[in-house]
Amino acid sequence: MIKSVATILAGLLALSPAIADPGPASRAARKPAPATDYRARLPQDEVIYFVLPDRFENADPANDRGGLTGDRRVTGFDPTAKGFYHGGDLKGLTKRLGYLQDLGATAIWLGPIFKNKPVQGAPGRESAGYHGYWITDFTQVDPHLGTNADMTALVTAAHARGMKVYMDIIINHTADVIQYRECTEGTPCAYRDRANYPYQRKLGLRGKPINPGFAGDAVHTPENFARLTDPGFAYTPYVPAKERTVKVPAWLNDPIYYHNRGDSTFTDESSTMGDFSGLDDLATENPRVVSGMIDIFGSWIDRFKVDGFRIDTARHVNPEFWQAFTPAMLDRAKANGIPNFHIFGEVAYGTMDPGYLARFTRVDKLPAVLDFGFRWGVTDVVAGNKGTNELAALFDGDALYEHGADTAMILPTFLGNHDQGRFARDVRRLNPNASEAEVLARVKLGHAMLLTLRGVPTIYSGDEQGFAGDGDDQDAREDMFASKVAVYNDNRLVGTDATTATTSFGTTHPLFRQIAELARLRVAHPALTRGRTLVRARGDTPGLFAVSRFDPVTGAEMLLAYNTSAKPLTSAIQVETRSTRFDTLAGACAARATAPGSVTLTIPAFGYAVCAAETR
Repeated sequence: MIKSVATILAGLLALSPAIADPGPASRAARKPAPATDYRARLPQDEVIYFVLPDRFENADPANDRGGLTGDRRVTGFDPTAKGFYHGGDLKGLTKRLGYLQDLGATAIWLGPIFKNKPVQGAPGRESAGYHGYWITDFTQVDPHLGTNADMTALVTAAHARGMKVYMDIIINHTADVIQYRECTEGTPCAYRDRANYPYQRKLGLRGKPINPGFAGDAVHTPENFARLTDPGFAYTPYVPAKERTVKVPAWLNDPIYYHNRGDSTFTDESSTMGDFSGLDDLATENPRVVSGMIDIFGSWIDRFKVDGFRIDTARHVNPEFWQAFTPAMLDRAKANGIPNFHIFGEVAYGTMDPGYLARFTRVDKLPAVLDFGFRWGVTDVVAGNKGTNELAALFDGDALYEHGADTAMILPTFLGNHDQGRFARDVRRLNPNASEAEVLARVKLGHAMLLTLRGVPTIYSGDEQGFAGDGDDQDAREDMFASKVAVYNDNRLVGTDATTATTSFGTTHPLFRQIAELARLRVAHPALTRGRTLVRARGDTPGLFAVSRFDPVTGAEMLLAYNTSAKPLTSAIQVETRSTRFDTLAGACAARATAPGSVTLTIPAFGYAVCAAETR
């Protein structure tokens, strides 16, 4: 049984600092004025909101079926099924920009909007491309989401409010169009490696010679790849007649530009050369693919003046591709008057390991990566009850990134997403006996870390309304507009008695209010956006974690303290000797230092404090 909101909030008061509802008038007064210099902001100055457009708001039901006719196996539209299109569109996102601005978001990470193959999968196991990762046409908006003109309108409206727009792009693969003669259509094909299936033999070591003179995929010259003419080295690829020209630009329809080696095992060479669950894996070593992708995505910068790219499946592309692609995109952006274009790659990983992530900034030369280390560190400590020294280890790892802490500062940080699932679900899963008040307190503590620690905080759509989800992937992709999906609508949300069966755009949810307050606090204080981090307190059990961050111009100290334990704590924390008086920005701070170089704080269970040292 779900406890009432009153009961939940009453219990919460004893667990963590509450943030009073400022009321509509005050919220309106605090709404940021449209910024004329939004492009001057650095990546770390942003608060990002990540949204899958299909699941956000449906402002134009006329495009729900993408201009197609037939049942869901043709149109992809079924608002009652979690794996199909639900009707959200770009007009809906434009309509709700004010809501995002009220939340404190300054940048929108837009899930992929390119035209997708509407439906994929073997009979009986079909699902739709509502998520945007099954691209057929890289040049236009998916008709289910609207038109290129709708994209122009969205970016224009966001920029008028001083908000940036980041596009989610895919280079590793396209939709599943190419099939293999040796496999039944719609079934997995085992990966075939280069040792046993070399480029110069047909279907294996004993096959007839093919591709004479090809020196292998490590020689990245047009002359070498001109000798690769037969794609039948591992399998015999073909394109079904009805899909022979479905991909745009047209060069993408030729199997020679794909690896054609079967499904990835996500290990060894298959990690960059295998098909991602059957999706056609592009041969990104080929110079024609490199130049083609630069043309495609450079055109989106030219046409729509977007402010950054999140790169899907970046770890599954060879480093040399990124070494060419990234500077080309940065140059294209600068030519369009976008000096702080933000590029960050998805390097999905399942543990708190900054060293693994850092490799992709050093070897692949990606400017930034999604901070999976942060996601797992906060999950382990706040939801999983591990010692706070894990967070200290996370920040110790900042030195490993290319350019060290400067790069760590622009890593988008997050608590959960559309693939890994939601943070609230992790809190419940790892604390099955916790009260709803405790669950909400832990979730708020996680968001306090997200919005005050280093990195670029990224809110996943719905987290601000207490969405918890049932699991990963489709089970974490709930609708913000009134949902018709039964397995979403029976979910127990956090901090509210509401369900996803009703529209979720209110501004009174305790998480919405907390995020809005901390987002505005963050962007108002350079110490929280650009300040260096110094760990002050850690432990091998749940309890105190504290860091100082410093204004990059004045050097003024901001003390951030968090209590990850179920009991209140009082502790002395080291600060700079010049930090003798403090203002409370969140939680409860001591007005004065206890002694030069030390301040004593009392923090409730799962509480936090943000304390600004006075500069006089």
